[in-house]
Amino acid sequence: MKKLIICAICAICGLTASAQAKFGHVNTQEIIQVMPEYNTAKNEIESLAKQYEADLQSMQQEFQKKYEDYQKNGATLPDNIKQRREQELQDMDAKIRQSYQDNQQALAKAQQEKMQTITTKVVDAIKQIGMSGNYVYIMEVGAGIPYISTTLSEDVTAQVKAKLGLK
Repeated sequence: MKKLIICAICAICGLTASAQAKFGHVNTQEIIQVMPEYNTAKNEIESLAKQYEADLQSMQQEFQKKYEDYQKNGATLPDNIKQRREQELQDMDAKIRQSYQDNQQALAKAQQEKMQTITTKVVDAIKQIGMSGNYVYIMEVGAGIPYISTTLSEDVTAQVKAKLGLK
């Protein structure tokens, strides 16, 4: 009998505690896309990508010019010069390929660094909203969670935007 009463009290306490628990959800992509820092980072990344592309095009044009010259004059060149030009073309091709890979890595790194700063700022704002609002969880809407109840969970996206000074 005592065990039954204790179980009943625990169940009532559990229901009361869970009734007080607050859950929230947030759409960080919506927030990030309206941040001025995001637009600045996006423009910087696009500018860097264009610069890398222009450099590669310049290298490819130089390669193409030397290749066409080699094809026109290759048959008349002495063997030692012909071999040297072939090696030069191979080296240029390897340099272009390596530059492309290096540019892609540098671009990815720059994008990651810029987005990390933005993401950290959003996460900090979410944490502050969570602590001040006594939320148990604030879940990301687009995080692959199959279902978030909009009636049992509060959308805190607007609060996070306000915390960040966004509209």
